[in-house]
Amino acid sequence: MTLVCFDLDNTLIDRDGAFLAWARWFVARAGLATDAVEWLVAHDNGGFRPRPELFACFAERFGVEISVEEYDRDHPLFTWVEPAVLDGLARLRAAGWRVAVVTNGTVVQQTGKLQHTGIAQAVDYCCISAAVGVRKPQREIFERAAAGAGAELDGGWMVGDHPAYDVAGGIAAGLRTIRVGNHHAADPPVADHHVGSVVEAFAVILG
Repeated sequence: MTLVCFDLDNTLIDRDGAFLAWARWFVARAGLATDAVEWLVAHDNGGFRPRPELFACFAERFGVEISVEEYDRDHPLFTWVEPAVLDGLARLRAAGWRVAVVTNGTVVQQTGKLQHTGIAQAVDYCCISAAVGVRKPQREIFERAAAGAGAELDGGWMVGDHPAYDVAGGIAAGLRTIRVGNHHAADPPVADHHVGSVVEAFAVILG
């Protein structure tokens, strides 16, 4: 069985859209003005800015503290998955592919997203960096995903939005690569394919 790996945030789900929805909810609950939402989005860096640092700066500016632990529990509740994505995952598995999610992040938050959206039940294995102790772009996380999904890396794919983590990691694992969207600068390495959405990636893999 051959493996297809998918990144989670801004690949299978709209992570930035979910963050905006969470920010609006939190700011309204805290009784702050909408400029606090704008500040959070502007300084979030697509989720790559460390949460303790981001929230400490927010508290200093707006006088309201944000608990990282509460954020990790609450943010996943604002995520969603498009039906076409779940359909594409089902079509891949029906065609004989093993499907894994390979994502960097905390166990609580990434598990919450996977469960809330139903993606956890739509794939063969979910590999979260904090759970296995290794992160993309290291080859080992893809080896863990292959073992968990009962698949081989040879002939497989990695699909994700980030050149330095998803594309570079897929190449390190010997996988063919598909970059999704334009969330990050088009830095090297260059993927084998570049598509606008993950739905287009399904068509590339299925031929």
